[in-house]
Amino acid sequence: MTGPGSRAAIPARGVGAATLVPSLPTDAPPASGRPPRPTPRRGRRWMQIPYWIVLLFWAAVFLYPLVWLLSASFKTRANVFDNKLIPDPFTTANYAEVWHVAPLLRWLGNSGYIGLFAATTVTLSSALVAFGFAYFRFPGRNLVFGTVLGSMMLPGLVTMIPVFLIWKDIGLNDTQVPLWAGNLFGSAFYIFLLRQFFLGLPRELFEAARVDGCSYFGLFWRIAVPLSKPALIIVFIFEFQASWDDLLKPLIYLGNKTELYTLPLGLNSLFVKFNPIAGGEGDFQYIVTAALLATVPMILIFLFGQRFFVEGIATQARKG
Repeated sequence: MTGPGSRAAIPARGVGAATLVPSLPTDAPPASGRPPRPTPRRGRRWMQIPYWIVLLFWAAVFLYPLVWLLSASFKTRANVFDNKLIPDPFTTANYAEVWHVAPLLRWLGNSGYIGLFAATTVTLSSALVAFGFAYFRFPGRNLVFGTVLGSMMLPGLVTMIPVFLIWKDIGLNDTQVPLWAGNLFGSAFYIFLLRQFFLGLPRELFEAARVDGCSYFGLFWRIAVPLSKPALIIVFIFEFQASWDDLLKPLIYLGNKTELYTLPLGLNSLFVKFNPIAGGEGDFQYIVTAALLATVPMILIFLFGQRFFVEGIATQARKG
């Protein structure tokens, strides 16, 4: 029994005993302890509309030349320069006739394998030199590396004539070898780019491999290269694009050998051939069609390499 002033009896635990279960408030945080994410307000979405308008405007400005080129490739000779985005009349004859007007397929093949040779040689040679600067410690390393970077300040027009005379004395003038063989000595910009990437790799991996008896070339080929695929692919794409769009070197070294022409030099010859000022027929519809076909590989390469661009930039940002 309990008296009038005594506390209420606490029910004993057991079967049939009443248990008091406190109710949790509805606004309590989840069991993980993290507060729920706030739902975005509609007002913030409305504030992003001006940014989207600006982005869409500049996207349209940069895409307009490509859209104009695509539209002109489906026009007749008389309507190429009417500046209408919708062809009237619409024709697909240009894509069938351009292959007979010029050896476009041969020019595409020449640009393709020259670009592959140029990109492969400069990627491997620059990676080897960059790995040496990143891994080895030797007296004067910074001085030598600074000299390599200093060569970037030298314009290519300054060395154009001496390099041409070297290839001429070797006997490789009027061939396609000078268009890619010079990349066997690496590129200062790519050496700098890859060296910075190699410096971010854990040095403990290389030291452990050396303890296991791995050679210096094994360190490069088995550890540095697999861990640096994004950077190597970026270098490969950069050089392939530069070789694909290069007009100056083919113009200097290939001379008048049409069968050796690359795509930019071939398009230049078509412009000279069809230019009315030079006595041409004015068939510019073939030029714009060939130019559009020349941009398709670059678009595909961009779509393929976009993931590696983002991955490489994100990796460098995390290292920084």
